[in-house]
Amino acid sequence: MRGLDASETWSDDERRTAQWRRLSDHLPELFERNSFYRTKLTAAGIRHAHEVRSLADLPFTTKAELSEDQATHPPFGTNLTYPIERYVRLHQTSGTTGRPLRLLDTPESWQWWKDVWGFIYRGAGVTAADRIFFCFSFGPFVGFWSAFAGAEQLGALCLSGGAMTTAERIAAIQALEATVLMCTPTYALRLAEAARDEGVDLSRSSLRVSIHAGEPGASIPATRERIAQAFGVRVVDHTGATEVGATGFSCEAEDGVHLIEREFVAEVRDLATGAVSDEGDGELVLTNLGRWGMPVLRYRMGDRVTAVRGRCACGRTLVKLAGGITGRVDDMVTVRGVNVFPSAIEAIVRRFAEIEEYRVEVTRVREMDELRCAI
Repeated sequence: MRGLDASETWSDDERRTAQWRRLSDHLPELFERNSFYRTKLTAAGIRHAHEVRSLADLPFTTKAELSEDQATHPPFGTNLTYPIERYVRLHQTSGTTGRPLRLLDTPESWQWWKDVWGFIYRGAGVTAADRIFFCFSFGPFVGFWSAFAGAEQLGALCLSGGAMTTAERIAAIQALEATVLMCTPTYALRLAEAARDEGVDLSRSSLRVSIHAGEPGASIPATRERIAQAFGVRVVDHTGATEVGATGFSCEAEDGVHLIEREFVAEVRDLATGAVSDEGDGELVLTNLGRWGMPVLRYRMGDRVTAVRGRCACGRTLVKLAGGITGRVDDMVTVRGVNVFPSAIEAIVRRFAEIEEYRVEVTRVREMDELRCAI
């Protein structure tokens, strides 16, 4: 289809063939040069790259393994395919689930990041004519830097709001005539609230698209609609992880997030049985196909998803995560026999425009779990 990369309309056979070719081409290099994966694969009974006949032959990789490896072999661990002199960028995870992971990129893998962002920007309808306002404080987290670098490669005008206050950002968006806003969904709501308090209607500004990451809000209909109305924009959700890459984006259908399958192999692990498929409900498992300096093979993301295959209304055949990332596998709580995810609560709360902030508490009263939402 016009405007889409050929990989976005692959058949299942085309996708599997292309992905396996990319992966199998690099497996010999990992055996030869990457101590972490050579040790891991050998322990799984795989002695040579040619013994790997399919992705299913490879063991899963977990964040706990990578963290332990870096703790045992500081500061960067053994998941390095090249000599340290080849690497030019260091980023790290937030550390919200434990010790921050340090991730290194070579010039080639940093170029890969920028190329992957091209899919996201094209999916959002962003072009070189746009002015993108980044509401990020540029710390050690790769998402901010890679998004900025990808926008530069696209040819868009990149506007950094990193050191500004919320009021200064509101003024800059108007003065610089920004057309694209990038921030977390909750910060977008905060920005809209602050603008209203100042008597500023950002829905009348030059903004036309907003791209959000870091939280599930942009794929939750009620939250997405609040942002869309507040800014007068099309709201785009984006998924990614420091360990893996910039993985996906929501399309015009607004019913989920497409994963970029030219650059990632997506699997779903059933939470009850551990069985793995390329669709269905469970934990998302990803293999990246372009970050060979510090790769992840069959990486258990910890994200709960429902993966759907088939041709989307937008014309893409890329796998879709229906409703985006619906929660973390480890943040589900069971209240009186009912599985509850934070995203489901947000979907209800955000229907009420007068609610800006809320807190969810789970307590036990007389041996019964109770869930309380404080407004």
